[in-house]
Amino acid sequence: MSSYRIETKCVQGGYTPANGEPRQIPIIQSTTFKYTTSEDMGKLFDLEANGYFYTRLANPTNDLVAAKIAELEGGTAAMLTSSGQAANFFALFNIAGCGDHIVASSSIYGGTFNLISVTMAKMGIEATFVAPDCTEEELNAAFRPNTKLVFGETIANPALTVLDIELFAKCAHAHGVPLIVDNTFATPINCRPFEWGADIVTHSTTKYMDGHGVAVGGAIVDSGKFDWMANADKFPGLTTPDESYHGITYAEKFGQGGAFITKCTAQLMRDFGAIQSPQNAFYLNMGLESLHIRVARHCENGQAVAEFLAKHPKVAKVSYCGLPGDKYHEAAKKYLPKGSCGVVSFELAGGREAAQIFMKNLKLAAIETHVADARTCCLNPATSTHRQMTDQQLAAAGIPAGLVRMSCGLESKEDLIADIAQALDAI
Repeated sequence: MSSYRIETKCVQGGYTPANGEPRQIPIIQSTTFKYTTSEDMGKLFDLEANGYFYTRLANPTNDLVAAKIAELEGGTAAMLTSSGQAANFFALFNIAGCGDHIVASSSIYGGTFNLISVTMAKMGIEATFVAPDCTEEELNAAFRPNTKLVFGETIANPALTVLDIELFAKCAHAHGVPLIVDNTFATPINCRPFEWGADIVTHSTTKYMDGHGVAVGGAIVDSGKFDWMANADKFPGLTTPDESYHGITYAEKFGQGGAFITKCTAQLMRDFGAIQSPQNAFYLNMGLESLHIRVARHCENGQAVAEFLAKHPKVAKVSYCGLPGDKYHEAAKKYLPKGSCGVVSFELAGGREAAQIFMKNLKLAAIETHVADARTCCLNPATSTHRQMTDQQLAAAGIPAGLVRMSCGLESKEDLIADIAQALDAI
């Protein structure tokens, strides 16, 4: 499918049925797979043959959907995980271990920030966080001799900052390490980070890729461009024999195009088992088939809502890179020329009380912790996810008490704006 455009890959990528085979990707809802001889199965355990023996490691339904996502991102290999959080953990832990160091953007999803700063710190992995729009000098200053990777998000959730992917890739490569980019909000429809120098891409497929709020999942995609052997001493897990898997050296046996994902499957999926269910993979593929249509509508609605809010007297500030006055508008023109996403963050002038009234009076938009869904949903962190914090603590964390995050769905933009208007009028 490499010669086809991304719209065609959304619909038909990853799976081409042979004569008499199912037209839709089949759901292989089986935990185990039968073999005629022990020798046949032994070849799978030795990674000498392709196939499946236990769904905790890999499943054919998942692999077909992962192959489609790899085609969409322009990568060489991919795997599905049980969630986006699992995808990010696997991608990071596949490279960094106890005694290592990570450089990451400070503007990332709170769950991922906690994963890196707290949980992985308990595993002996340190991190330095830098601003997504830091200078080249500031970014270079964050590296240490034991730095193993750089991490960021194309469009941060929920801050909506835009990562300077080209700069982060340049600095990462100058220090001999890969750049990992979470591309959840942009999706490959609006940005393909590999084209700007990124090496690994992750996704919470729960968001736009699924798009209908039915299946939690994640994905990791390898560009196949990073040369692990060029800095072999930095990546012993990939460049030296793995005694837990018959002494295989992944970078030698599977090359740049397959080493990362093979190791991630053979080691991390084997030991942690955070596999996406075949049923969820099937749902994910249904979402992917319309991704190119839906993302455009999400962006259209997000832009319209952002423009309306920016002019409203009861709104103190709007964060949306599609607005000309936004801090990240120029970066968005470079990396996201077709649009960013449907998520808009805005601060109400009346603070916490105004936000409570606004949320209470919404009729069309639902109050949910979810984003990137076909249905519009919104959240006021001060009265939900961050309700344990005072207004002063919220301000220090960059989350004003009057902040509302709205994920614009696929409804009529006129209806969405009318709903927002009447809720603002109630303040």
